[in-house]
Amino acid sequence: MASEREQERRTVTVRIEGRVQGVFFRAWTEQTARSLGLDGWVRNRRDGSVEAAFSGPPNVVAAMLTRCADGPPEAKVDEVVVTEEGGAMAHGFRVLPTH
Repeated sequence: MASEREQERRTVTVRIEGRVQGVFFRAWTEQTARSLGLDGWVRNRRDGSVEAAFSGPPNVVAAMLTRCADGPPEAKVDEVVVTEEGGAMAHGFRVLPTH
C-alpha cells in the first residue's frame, strides 16, 4: 500500500520541443523546479529536445508544466508532451548529461 506522502505526489516525465537548447533551458528548469520544491531531473536530448521529470504535489507539478510551456526568455517552446506518468524519484533536482 502506498504511503500517504506517495499518494499526494504526481511524477511525470516530459519532452519539451522547440528552440529549447542553447537558451538556458536546463538551468532555468533546475532553478524553477528547485524553487517550487520539486524532485526530478532535466537533460538535453540529441534530437534537440529537452527531457525532464518532475515529482511533487500534483498542483505544483501542474504549475511547473505550465511554466515549461513558456520556458526562459530566449526559448520558443512548441510542445510539452507528457511521455510517462508515475514512478519513484530521488530527492532533489539535478541536471543530467545529454541522452
